[in-house]
Amino acid sequence: MPADMRPTIVALAGRRIDADGAKAVRFPFANVPAVRKALGETFDRLAPSLLVASAACGADLIALEAAAERDIPSRIVLPFEPARFRTTSVVDRPGPEFWGKLYDDMIARAQARGGLIVLTHSEDGGGAYLAANDAIVATAGAAAPAGTRRVAVIAWEGAPRGDGDATKQFADVAERNGFTVLAISTMDPQPVG
Repeated sequence: MPADMRPTIVALAGRRIDADGAKAVRFPFANVPAVRKALGETFDRLAPSLLVASAACGADLIALEAAAERDIPSRIVLPFEPARFRTTSVVDRPGPEFWGKLYDDMIARAQARGGLIVLTHSEDGGGAYLAANDAIVATAGAAAPAGTRRVAVIAWEGAPRGDGDATKQFADVAERNGFTVLAISTMDPQPVG
């Protein structure tokens, strides 16, 4: 049970699984079980009434799965239509069968509950993903009535990649909008909250 008993809304973003041969290690596929456990325990501590995230392979899909296992309602924000997002951000990394099935399940669940938000960006570039981050924070904020805790969880290795780092941008936007930002390491995952 959380120490702070106020209702909680969680916005989440984080790293995707590292590509094969990635020069910088940020989220190795082998760490998925530990990150899943840390996210689940974080949700147990925070007891959110809603999770808002995107659905890329890595932190997003693991968090959505952990929320579904706990019957926590979720909303998924995609920068463009689901089939294109699946190709560009889900099955293009190690474990495509695993991520593809999880994505399909989470998208179907969101659609059935009216929780899928698809933005209309035409490009795959960074601007579309940054706009999705803004929409995640805005959606979570709009769902948080007065007195609700607003928490942003980021799952990353702890260091920005430089200008245009979407996870760092998400944390900055969330903080500017009054969210408490909590970080879970993708390298040494521990629950937070």
